[in-house]
Amino acid sequence: MPSTTGPASADQQLIDHARQHGYGVSMKQLASWRRAGLLPRHRVRALGRGRGSASVPVDEAFGLVVALARLARRGTRPFHLALALFGEGHPVPEHAVREAFGQAVRGLGTGLGDEGPIAQEDEEEWAERVADEVVASGLRVRLVPARARRIDEGIIRCMRNRGVVWPPPELAELDLNPDPPNVSDSDVTAAAVTTVLRGGAAITPQGIGDVLRAMQPTGWYNPWASLAEYTVVDVPDLAEEVFPADGGMSTIPDRPVLDTLLCLAETAPLDDLRDAWEASGATREWAIDLCVRVEAEIEANLLDDAAYEWMMGRTLGMGMLLMADVSKRHWSPADQASTSVGLLMMRQGFRYLDEKVPGCQWELLESPAMMPPPLLPFFRAGLGRSG
Repeated sequence: MPSTTGPASADQQLIDHARQHGYGVSMKQLASWRRAGLLPRHRVRALGRGRGSASVPVDEAFGLVVALARLARRGTRPFHLALALFGEGHPVPEHAVREAFGQAVRGLGTGLGDEGPIAQEDEEEWAERVADEVVASGLRVRLVPARARRIDEGIIRCMRNRGVVWPPPELAELDLNPDPPNVSDSDVTAAAVTTVLRGGAAITPQGIGDVLRAMQPTGWYNPWASLAEYTVVDVPDLAEEVFPADGGMSTIPDRPVLDTLLCLAETAPLDDLRDAWEASGATREWAIDLCVRVEAEIEANLLDDAAYEWMMGRTLGMGMLLMADVSKRHWSPADQASTSVGLLMMRQGFRYLDEKVPGCQWELLESPAMMPPPLLPFFRAGLGRSG
């Protein structure tokens, strides 16, 4: 009877290949990676002339085992490895990629309204109840990280040392809201929870303005928030396409944001997921680099290009993305994956807006400080495909 070489000999080829590249890999690790769907199974090759068959690694396994050995650390979760491999362009099976992105997204909403509405409770009441419970527990959404606040304060200090009135009084003329509300951390947290649970149904022009004002540097006027707050007054016909009279925001689905993100993780083309992954990684690098550059200018008491880019970004819409990328000191593959799917949702919202309000001036996204530079190609490509 023909004999079949066991998989151990094929595994040994992979182990030897990893060793040649400076990495030690065990049989146990290979088996674990294979169970997680990160390493393909061997193929069986007939030896011919009645000599039986042998198991041999598929070609892509050699590159994968070196990458896995390089990326693996004690305690590294398999889905983190799947994301890192995917981000580097390795041939990870599609089901493993989608499961990894889905697992990263599900981590965002752990314990938030999992039980759903109770009897006789509609979705709005349910979302408000969950938001109240989150606030009562002491949890708070931190919109502006401590590092960003220190940079804001450093810029103010440098400006006033030069005798410059700061923040610039000219901003007051561009902010049409004479008495904006003073939104507390509790208010922001409740609004964030409600939006996560209800999606577009919970978003209003005033709510957008409130968040932007809560994120702004202390003591500033905010023309961008004012623009959001007065959208319905300024362009009533067009605004109704986005903000219907019965409430909500039509460019974001009226359902839990987590459901929308999971749907994108499960259905978005893999090329779109990879584009979003690269865009989110590049934006994170840009944000951290901007912090380093502006901190150096503050230290030298010589504000220049970095400080200008920071101040413009903090005033305009880019500030929301900038604060999100600066908020975490350590950034895991799961962070990058969930941010990537969030960017896809944002791009999808832009497409919906483009359909509802023809003639949107998307070229304004390329104005200074309107959008982090690494995101421009990503959004431009998405809008281009929408026609």
